[in-house]
Amino acid sequence: MTDNAFPLVTRRRLLVGGGGLVAAGALGGGGFALGRAGRTAPAQSPAPTAALSAFRTRPDLAIPVVDLRTKGSTASGLVFLTPAAGLGGRGPLLVDGAGQPVWFKQVTGPGVIAIDARVQRLAGEPVITWWEGTIDPKYGIGAGEFVIVDRSYQEIRRLRAPGPTPADQHDLVITPQGSAIFFCYEPVAADLSPVGGPAQASLVDGVIYEIDIATGRILFRWRGRDHIGLDESYAPPPAGATARIPYDYLHANSLTVDDDGTLLMSARHTWTIYKIDRGSGAIRWRLGGKKSDFKMGADTAFAWQHDARRRSDGTLGLFDNEAGITTRSSASRGLILRVDETARTATLVRALAYPGGLLAPSQGSVQELPGGGSLVGWGQQPHFTEYAADGTLVATGALPADNGSYRAYKFDWSGTPTDQPMVAAVRNAGEAVTAYASWNGATEVKRWRIRAGLRPDQLAAAATVDRAGFETAAPFPGPAVFVVADALDAAGKTLGTSPMTTIPPAGTP
Repeated sequence: MTDNAFPLVTRRRLLVGGGGLVAAGALGGGGFALGRAGRTAPAQSPAPTAALSAFRTRPDLAIPVVDLRTKGSTASGLVFLTPAAGLGGRGPLLVDGAGQPVWFKQVTGPGVIAIDARVQRLAGEPVITWWEGTIDPKYGIGAGEFVIVDRSYQEIRRLRAPGPTPADQHDLVITPQGSAIFFCYEPVAADLSPVGGPAQASLVDGVIYEIDIATGRILFRWRGRDHIGLDESYAPPPAGATARIPYDYLHANSLTVDDDGTLLMSARHTWTIYKIDRGSGAIRWRLGGKKSDFKMGADTAFAWQHDARRRSDGTLGLFDNEAGITTRSSASRGLILRVDETARTATLVRALAYPGGLLAPSQGSVQELPGGGSLVGWGQQPHFTEYAADGTLVATGALPADNGSYRAYKFDWSGTPTDQPMVAAVRNAGEAVTAYASWNGATEVKRWRIRAGLRPDQLAAAATVDRAGFETAAPFPGPAVFVVADALDAAGKTLGTSPMTTIPPAGTP
């Protein structure tokens, strides 16, 4: 394989459509579906009928409805999603145990979406990270940057890739040493004739970067083509009318630092998990695929997989899509495998299935929860499920039907926004008023106190109610013209106060 014999295929040409990107199968089909077209979804997997919530206090927000149903004891924390399809409602979304929004950040711009919102630690402090940019839906390759915000949702930094190649969306790892590890996809010239493709062609290479966040200095760079042969891929090479389309033979899609400091990388198109030495770049072993170093036990084989992660007990979790360019079985699943690196054996610990079966041809995740349970995100399908440590299903959740979330997570999170709470009010029959209060991202609000009056300098407590979802209604008898809302914590301390607003006349929309 050479990388200098033919003209370089530019990243812009790859992502913006140079050469006319065609069907995913012909391309090697990374596939990042932003809508429901072409998905396989059984009838027993309903999604909410209402797509977006509207709020009087925040008419600027159109938040996707999340249907969350609990069936048993669940882990603590908020569910982190990144809805990425449908009209509006694109961005990081945190919901509570009832599926009610806690924080939502709408991303804007033509084709811009957010991916993979989750909690990490930077300089010892919890932060939320996500990727933001555009994705070619046929390749599943992104061009964008990573966003890091603090507890107050203030942007700390945007991480960009070194050089001209944008950061890909598939993963970001922030290490305790203050470095960031992520992918870039680099199109390069290549001879594909050894695998039945054209001799003068190009491929899409998966490149791992580790950079120092503070300085941007490159600490580690690893190119897939230097270590992984074309013959490992299950993606067919381009041919005929698609011969000049770059070959996505690898499609690396998850990274994590293993317990011994090496990297674990999942590559979707080789059906393989790779253990990579972080010093030399050498591959220590392959799990799965055509060149597995492990004897794969009963029901441990996986295909088109995502999100390989080491768990606290030493097992390995991953999302087994079972579908992609081809379909190997009728249902995807979460997998937990025991991987003996000495004996080189892999055995099944647990398979986590969606009730009745669900096939997700792209994306997906399996997160270990405190206590040994798991949260499975069904990727291209608009669902997520929580399981107890023994595999018992304890919760099901769904985004609107025309949606999906690359991964789903659950984290404990305490947010203290710097903006103010918001209040709105409507006048009912007679002098009665209903005030509405919200505070996007505030996690410690337990009650709302409404103060109202006929003059702005003479407001008195009119109602105090328990917080009830993203926006809380508080009726009171009036009369009143002016109103504010105080957000209270569990001890009754005021956390924030809204700007004052006037109550419109009765019948005003």
